[in-house]
Amino acid sequence: MKKLIFIIAISTLAITSSQAQRSKVTVLNIDTKGINLDPTQMGGVVRMELDKLDTFEVMDRYDVNYVIEKSKLNISNCYGKICLVETGKLINADKILTGSVELILKSYVVTLKLIDIKSESVERTEIIEFLELPDELQKMIGITIKRMFHHKEDLELVERLTKKNNYESAVNNPNVNTLRLGGPRMGFIAFTGQQGAQLLRNKNQGGYDLTPIMFQFGYQFEKQYLNEGNFQALFEFVPMITGLEQGKFFPSVTILNGLRSNISGWEFAFGPTFSFDSKSNGYYENGNWHQEHEWTSKTPNPYEIIRKSDSRGEVELTSNFVLAIGKTIKSGKMNIPINAFVIPTRTGVRFGVSFGYNAKKDK
Repeated sequence: MKKLIFIIAISTLAITSSQAQRSKVTVLNIDTKGINLDPTQMGGVVRMELDKLDTFEVMDRYDVNYVIEKSKLNISNCYGKICLVETGKLINADKILTGSVELILKSYVVTLKLIDIKSESVERTEIIEFLELPDELQKMIGITIKRMFHHKEDLELVERLTKKNNYESAVNNPNVNTLRLGGPRMGFIAFTGQQGAQLLRNKNQGGYDLTPIMFQFGYQFEKQYLNEGNFQALFEFVPMITGLEQGKFFPSVTILNGLRSNISGWEFAFGPTFSFDSKSNGYYENGNWHQEHEWTSKTPNPYEIIRKSDSRGEVELTSNFVLAIGKTIKSGKMNIPINAFVIPTRTGVRFGVSFGYNAKKDK
Protein backbone atom coordinates (compact mmCIF):
# COMPACT_ATOMS: atom_id res chain seq x y z
CA MET A 1 0.00 0.00 0.00
CA LYS A 2 2.83 2.38 0.89
CA LYS A 3 4.52 1.50 -2.41
CA LEU A 4 1.34 2.39 -4.34
CA ILE A 5 0.99 5.71 -2.49
CA PHE A 6 4.65 6.46 -3.26
CA ILE A 7 4.17 5.78 -6.98
CA ILE A 8 1.05 7.98 -7.10
CA ALA A 9 2.85 10.77 -5.29
CA ILE A 10 5.83 10.60 -7.65
CA SER A 11 3.56 10.58 -10.70
CA THR A 12 1.58 13.55 -9.42
CA LEU A 13 4.79 15.42 -8.68
CA ALA A 14 6.11 14.68 -12.17
CA ILE A 15 2.90 15.88 -13.82
CA THR A 16 2.83 19.02 -11.69
CA SER A 17 6.50 19.68 -12.42
CA SER A 18 5.90 19.21 -16.14
CA GLN A 19 2.99 21.63 -16.10
CA ALA A 20 5.01 24.11 -14.08
CA GLN A 21 7.83 24.01 -16.64
CA ARG A 22 5.54 24.82 -19.55
CA SER A 23 6.04 28.31 -20.93
CA LYS A 24 3.21 30.79 -20.60
CA VAL A 25 2.24 31.98 -24.06
CA THR A 26 -0.27 34.66 -24.87
CA VAL A 27 -1.92 35.53 -28.15
CA LEU A 28 -3.09 39.09 -28.75
CA ASN A 29 -4.54 40.39 -32.01
CA ILE A 30 -3.43 38.87 -35.32
CA ASP A 31 -3.22 41.38 -38.16
CA THR A 32 -5.60 40.66 -41.06
CA LYS A 33 -5.88 42.10 -44.58
CA GLY A 34 -8.35 41.07 -47.26
CA ILE A 35 -10.13 38.39 -45.20
CA ASN A 36 -13.51 38.23 -43.49
CA LEU A 37 -12.14 38.07 -39.92
CA ASP A 38 -10.93 41.07 -37.90
CA PRO A 39 -7.67 40.96 -35.87
CA THR A 40 -9.48 40.11 -32.63
CA GLN A 41 -11.36 37.20 -34.20
CA MET A 42 -8.23 35.89 -35.88
CA GLY A 43 -6.41 36.12 -32.56
CA GLY A 44 -9.10 33.88 -31.09
CA VAL A 45 -8.62 31.31 -33.87
CA VAL A 46 -4.84 31.26 -33.35
CA ARG A 47 -5.28 30.96 -29.58
CA MET A 48 -7.65 28.02 -29.96
CA GLU A 49 -5.38 26.13 -32.39
CA LEU A 50 -2.33 26.75 -30.17
CA ASP A 51 -4.20 25.45 -27.15
CA LYS A 52 -4.97 22.22 -29.05
CA LEU A 53 -1.25 21.36 -29.15
CA ASP A 54 -1.20 21.08 -25.35
CA THR A 55 2.44 22.20 -25.48
CA PHE A 56 2.22 25.58 -23.73
CA GLU A 57 0.23 27.17 -20.98
CA VAL A 58 -1.91 29.41 -23.16
CA MET A 59 -2.97 32.40 -21.07
CA ASP A 60 -6.70 32.95 -20.71
CA ARG A 61 -7.88 35.83 -22.91
CA TYR A 62 -10.12 37.20 -20.17
CA ASP A 63 -7.20 37.43 -17.73
CA VAL A 64 -5.09 39.10 -20.39
CA ASN A 65 -7.86 41.57 -21.27
CA TYR A 66 -8.33 42.38 -17.58
CA VAL A 67 -4.67 43.33 -17.14
CA ILE A 68 -4.64 45.29 -20.40
CA GLU A 69 -7.77 47.27 -19.50
CA LYS A 70 -6.52 47.85 -15.95
CA SER A 71 -3.27 49.22 -17.33
CA LYS A 72 -5.16 51.26 -19.95
CA LEU A 73 -3.11 49.81 -22.82
CA ASN A 74 -4.10 50.16 -26.46
CA ILE A 75 -3.15 46.96 -28.31
CA SER A 76 -5.22 47.56 -31.44
CA ASN A 77 -2.03 48.22 -33.44
CA CYS A 78 0.41 46.30 -31.26
CA TYR A 79 2.14 44.04 -33.80
CA GLY A 80 5.78 45.14 -33.57
CA LYS A 81 8.38 43.47 -31.36
CA ILE A 82 8.94 46.46 -29.06
CA CYS A 83 5.24 46.87 -28.26
CA LEU A 84 4.72 43.13 -27.82
CA VAL A 85 7.70 42.72 -25.49
CA GLU A 86 6.50 45.58 -23.28
CA THR A 87 3.00 44.11 -23.18
CA GLY A 88 4.36 40.62 -22.48
CA LYS A 89 6.35 41.85 -19.49
CA LEU A 90 3.30 43.63 -18.13
CA ILE A 91 1.04 40.57 -18.32
CA ASN A 92 3.84 38.28 -17.07
CA ALA A 93 4.00 36.12 -20.21
CA ASP A 94 7.02 34.06 -21.20
CA LYS A 95 6.29 34.31 -24.91
CA ILE A 96 3.85 36.01 -27.29
CA LEU A 97 2.60 34.47 -30.52
CA THR A 98 1.86 37.12 -33.12
CA GLY A 99 1.57 37.39 -36.88
CA SER A 100 -0.69 38.20 -39.81
CA VAL A 101 -3.04 36.63 -42.32
CA GLU A 102 -3.18 38.44 -45.67
CA LEU A 103 -4.77 37.92 -49.07
CA ILE A 104 -2.01 38.50 -51.64
CA LEU A 105 -2.58 37.78 -55.36
CA LYS A 106 -5.33 35.19 -54.78
CA SER A 107 -3.34 33.44 -52.03
CA TYR A 108 -3.66 33.52 -48.26
CA VAL A 109 -0.25 34.15 -46.66
CA VAL A 110 -0.15 33.09 -42.99
CA THR A 111 2.79 34.47 -41.00
CA LEU A 112 3.31 33.56 -37.35
CA LYS A 113 6.13 34.66 -35.04
CA LEU A 114 6.94 33.49 -31.53
CA ILE A 115 8.59 36.24 -29.48
CA ASP A 116 10.57 35.40 -26.34
CA ILE A 117 9.92 38.10 -23.75
CA LYS A 118 13.04 37.53 -21.66
CA SER A 119 15.51 37.71 -24.54
CA GLU A 120 13.36 40.23 -26.44
CA SER A 121 13.94 38.28 -29.66
CA VAL A 122 11.96 36.41 -32.30
CA GLU A 123 12.35 32.75 -31.38
CA ARG A 124 10.52 31.16 -34.31
CA THR A 125 8.92 32.23 -37.57
CA GLU A 126 6.65 30.27 -39.90
CA ILE A 127 5.26 31.50 -43.24
CA ILE A 128 2.97 29.37 -45.46
CA GLU A 129 1.14 30.35 -48.64
CA PHE A 130 -2.31 28.78 -49.07
CA LEU A 131 -4.98 28.79 -51.76
CA GLU A 132 -7.73 31.40 -51.54
CA LEU A 133 -10.24 29.30 -49.60
CA PRO A 134 -12.02 31.51 -47.03
CA ASP A 135 -13.91 28.63 -45.40
CA GLU A 136 -10.66 26.82 -44.56
CA LEU A 137 -8.84 29.59 -42.64
CA GLN A 138 -8.98 27.73 -39.33
CA LYS A 139 -7.38 24.65 -40.91
CA MET A 140 -4.67 26.88 -42.41
CA ILE A 141 -3.89 28.33 -38.99
CA GLY A 142 -3.78 24.82 -37.50
CA ILE A 143 -1.35 23.63 -40.18
CA THR A 144 0.94 26.65 -39.67
CA ILE A 145 1.04 26.21 -35.90
CA LYS A 146 1.73 22.47 -36.15
CA ARG A 147 4.59 23.06 -38.57
CA MET A 148 5.96 25.86 -36.42
CA PHE A 149 6.24 23.58 -33.39
CA HIS A 150 7.13 20.41 -35.32
CA HIS A 151 3.92 18.52 -34.70
CA LYS A 152 2.63 15.88 -37.11
CA GLU A 153 0.79 17.35 -40.09
CA ASP A 154 -2.02 15.97 -42.23
CA LEU A 155 -0.03 15.90 -45.49
CA GLU A 156 -3.13 15.18 -47.58
CA LEU A 157 -4.85 18.28 -46.20
CA VAL A 158 -1.72 20.37 -46.72
CA GLU A 159 -1.60 19.32 -50.38
CA ARG A 160 -5.22 20.28 -50.96
CA LEU A 161 -4.85 23.68 -49.30
CA THR A 162 -1.54 24.67 -50.90
CA LYS A 163 -1.27 23.03 -54.35
CA LYS A 164 -3.10 25.00 -57.01
CA ASN A 165 -3.36 22.13 -59.50
CA ASN A 166 -3.85 19.30 -57.04
CA TYR A 167 -6.68 16.80 -57.70
CA GLU A 168 -9.91 18.58 -56.82
CA SER A 169 -12.02 17.77 -53.81
CA ALA A 170 -14.59 19.38 -51.56
CA VAL A 171 -11.70 21.00 -49.65
CA ASN A 172 -9.97 22.93 -52.41
CA ASN A 173 -13.17 23.44 -54.44
CA PRO A 174 -15.76 24.07 -51.71
CA ASN A 175 -18.30 25.74 -53.98
CA VAL A 176 -18.00 23.39 -56.94
CA ASN A 177 -18.85 19.69 -56.63
CA THR A 178 -18.03 18.86 -60.26
CA LEU A 179 -14.54 18.17 -61.55
CA ARG A 180 -14.80 18.46 -65.31
CA LEU A 181 -12.61 15.85 -66.97
CA GLY A 182 -14.82 15.63 -70.04
CA GLY A 183 -13.04 15.88 -73.37
CA PRO A 184 -11.97 13.97 -76.49
CA ARG A 185 -11.06 10.29 -76.21
CA MET A 186 -9.14 8.15 -78.68
CA GLY A 187 -7.47 4.76 -78.67
CA PHE A 188 -7.63 1.18 -79.93
CA ILE A 189 -9.89 -1.79 -79.34
CA ALA A 190 -9.01 -5.45 -80.04
CA PHE A 191 -11.48 -8.31 -80.64
CA THR A 192 -10.65 -11.89 -79.64
CA GLY A 193 -12.34 -15.29 -79.86
CA GLN A 194 -15.26 -15.77 -82.23
CA GLN A 195 -15.68 -11.98 -82.52
CA GLY A 196 -12.18 -11.59 -83.89
CA ALA A 197 -12.66 -14.53 -86.24
CA GLN A 198 -15.95 -13.07 -87.47
CA LEU A 199 -14.25 -9.79 -88.40
CA LEU A 200 -11.51 -11.63 -90.31
CA ARG A 201 -13.94 -13.89 -92.22
CA ASN A 202 -14.85 -13.08 -95.83
CA LYS A 203 -18.08 -11.19 -96.48
CA ASN A 204 -19.61 -14.10 -98.42
CA GLN A 205 -19.33 -16.09 -95.20
CA GLY A 206 -20.99 -13.41 -93.11
CA GLY A 207 -17.73 -11.80 -92.03
CA TYR A 208 -16.48 -8.27 -92.48
CA ASP A 209 -13.04 -8.84 -94.02
CA LEU A 210 -11.54 -6.52 -91.37
CA THR A 211 -8.55 -6.56 -89.06
CA PRO A 212 -9.75 -7.26 -85.48
CA ILE A 213 -7.82 -4.25 -84.08
CA MET A 214 -9.50 -0.92 -84.74
CA PHE A 215 -8.99 2.74 -83.95
CA GLN A 216 -11.79 4.54 -82.16
CA PHE A 217 -12.45 8.07 -81.06
CA GLY A 218 -15.21 9.98 -79.32
CA TYR A 219 -15.96 12.33 -76.46
CA GLN A 220 -16.49 11.82 -72.74
CA PHE A 221 -19.18 13.70 -70.83
CA GLU A 222 -19.26 13.28 -67.08
CA LYS A 223 -21.20 14.39 -64.03
CA GLN A 224 -20.06 14.07 -60.44
CA TYR A 225 -22.70 13.43 -57.82
CA LEU A 226 -20.35 13.07 -54.84
CA ASN A 227 -17.03 14.75 -54.06
CA GLU A 228 -15.91 14.17 -50.46
CA GLY A 229 -12.83 12.93 -48.65
CA ASN A 230 -10.50 10.84 -50.77
CA PHE A 231 -12.91 9.92 -53.57
CA GLN A 232 -15.26 11.33 -56.16
CA ALA A 233 -18.25 9.41 -57.48
CA LEU A 234 -19.37 10.16 -61.02
CA PHE A 235 -21.36 9.17 -64.07
CA GLU A 236 -19.65 9.06 -67.48
CA PHE A 237 -21.32 9.13 -70.87
CA VAL A 238 -18.99 8.19 -73.74
CA PRO A 239 -20.16 8.09 -77.40
CA MET A 240 -17.52 6.52 -79.67
CA ILE A 241 -16.99 5.75 -83.37
CA THR A 242 -14.90 2.72 -84.32
CA GLY A 243 -13.39 1.41 -87.57
CA LEU A 244 -13.14 4.54 -89.74
CA GLU A 245 -9.53 3.69 -90.67
CA GLN A 246 -10.88 0.51 -92.31
CA GLY A 247 -13.73 2.29 -94.05
CA LYS A 248 -16.39 1.30 -91.51
CA PHE A 249 -18.64 3.26 -89.18
CA PHE A 250 -19.41 1.41 -85.95
CA PRO A 251 -21.05 3.77 -83.39
CA SER A 252 -21.39 2.95 -79.70
CA VAL A 253 -22.43 4.60 -76.45
CA THR A 254 -21.06 3.65 -73.03
CA ILE A 255 -22.56 4.72 -69.68
CA LEU A 256 -20.29 4.24 -66.67
CA ASN A 257 -20.54 4.68 -62.91
CA GLY A 258 -17.12 5.25 -61.39
CA LEU A 259 -14.96 6.22 -58.43
CA ARG A 260 -11.93 8.50 -58.77
CA SER A 261 -9.25 9.07 -56.15
CA ASN A 262 -8.65 12.70 -55.22
CA ILE A 263 -5.15 11.83 -54.12
CA SER A 264 -3.64 9.77 -56.94
CA GLY A 265 -6.05 10.26 -59.84
CA TRP A 266 -6.73 6.52 -60.19
CA GLU A 267 -10.23 5.64 -61.32
CA PHE A 268 -12.41 2.52 -61.55
CA ALA A 269 -15.68 2.41 -63.51
CA PHE A 270 -18.23 -0.05 -64.83
CA GLY A 271 -21.48 0.00 -66.77
CA PRO A 272 -23.28 -0.95 -69.98
CA THR A 273 -22.18 -0.26 -73.53
CA PHE A 274 -24.60 -0.15 -76.45
CA SER A 275 -23.72 -0.67 -80.13
CA PHE A 276 -25.24 -1.86 -83.41
CA ASP A 277 -24.52 -5.27 -84.92
CA SER A 278 -25.81 -7.12 -87.98
CA LYS A 279 -27.28 -10.51 -87.04
CA SER A 280 -29.09 -13.31 -88.80
CA ASN A 281 -30.50 -16.75 -88.08
CA GLY A 282 -28.42 -19.62 -89.38
CA TYR A 283 -26.68 -22.89 -88.73
CA TYR A 284 -23.28 -24.54 -88.86
CA GLU A 285 -22.71 -27.38 -91.33
CA ASN A 286 -19.33 -29.11 -91.20
CA GLY A 287 -17.94 -26.07 -89.42
CA ASN A 288 -19.21 -23.61 -92.03
CA TRP A 289 -21.77 -20.93 -91.24
CA HIS A 290 -24.91 -20.67 -93.38
CA GLN A 291 -27.92 -18.40 -93.18
CA GLU A 292 -31.22 -20.11 -92.49
CA HIS A 293 -32.63 -19.47 -95.97
CA GLU A 294 -29.68 -21.28 -97.57
CA TRP A 295 -31.20 -24.65 -96.60
CA THR A 296 -32.98 -25.63 -99.81
CA SER A 297 -33.60 -29.32 -99.20
CA LYS A 298 -37.21 -30.41 -98.85
CA THR A 299 -36.28 -32.37 -95.75
CA PRO A 300 -36.31 -30.50 -92.42
CA ASN A 301 -33.03 -28.83 -91.44
CA PRO A 302 -31.40 -31.11 -88.85
CA TYR A 303 -29.00 -28.43 -87.61
CA GLU A 304 -29.63 -26.13 -84.69
CA ILE A 305 -30.77 -22.68 -85.74
CA ILE A 306 -28.96 -19.92 -83.87
CA ARG A 307 -28.78 -16.17 -84.17
CA LYS A 308 -25.34 -14.64 -84.44
CA SER A 309 -23.37 -11.78 -85.90
CA ASP A 310 -23.52 -11.75 -89.71
CA SER A 311 -22.63 -8.83 -91.95
CA ARG A 312 -25.46 -9.88 -94.29
CA GLY A 313 -28.10 -9.83 -91.57
CA GLU A 314 -30.37 -7.26 -90.00
CA VAL A 315 -28.96 -4.39 -87.89
CA GLU A 316 -29.84 -4.68 -84.17
CA LEU A 317 -29.06 -2.78 -81.01
CA THR A 318 -26.86 -4.90 -78.71
CA SER A 319 -25.59 -4.36 -75.18
CA ASN A 320 -22.59 -5.56 -73.20
CA PHE A 321 -20.88 -4.86 -69.88
CA VAL A 322 -17.69 -2.79 -69.53
CA LEU A 323 -15.06 -2.79 -66.79
CA ALA A 324 -12.55 0.05 -66.92
CA ILE A 325 -9.60 1.35 -64.93
CA GLY A 326 -7.74 4.59 -65.50
CA LYS A 327 -5.23 7.11 -64.27
CA THR A 328 -5.33 10.88 -64.74
CA ILE A 329 -1.97 12.56 -65.22
CA LYS A 330 -1.76 16.28 -64.52
CA SER A 331 0.47 18.78 -66.28
CA GLY A 332 -0.29 22.26 -64.99
CA LYS A 333 -3.96 22.84 -65.73
CA MET A 334 -4.06 20.04 -68.28
CA ASN A 335 -5.56 16.66 -67.38
CA ILE A 336 -4.50 13.60 -69.39
CA PRO A 337 -6.74 10.60 -68.56
CA ILE A 338 -5.42 7.18 -69.65
CA ASN A 339 -7.84 4.25 -69.48
CA ALA A 340 -7.85 0.50 -70.09
CA PHE A 341 -11.10 -1.41 -70.49
CA VAL A 342 -12.40 -4.91 -71.05
CA ILE A 343 -15.77 -6.13 -72.45
CA PRO A 344 -16.29 -9.84 -71.70
CA THR A 345 -18.87 -11.76 -73.79
CA ARG A 346 -19.74 -15.39 -74.54
CA THR A 347 -18.18 -15.15 -78.01
CA GLY A 348 -14.93 -13.44 -77.10
CA VAL A 349 -13.37 -10.64 -75.13
CA ARG A 350 -12.88 -7.09 -76.33
CA PHE A 351 -10.22 -5.01 -74.67
CA GLY A 352 -8.54 -1.75 -75.39
CA VAL A 353 -6.87 1.45 -74.26
CA SER A 354 -7.75 5.09 -74.70
CA PHE A 355 -6.49 8.49 -73.66
CA GLY A 356 -7.71 12.05 -73.81
CA TYR A 357 -7.06 15.54 -72.58
CA ASN A 358 -8.75 18.61 -71.25
CA ALA A 359 -7.87 21.76 -69.33
CA LYS A 360 -9.41 22.64 -65.97
CA LYS A 361 -11.30 25.91 -66.21
CA ASP A 362 -11.15 28.24 -63.22
CA LYS A 363 -14.55 29.45 -62.05
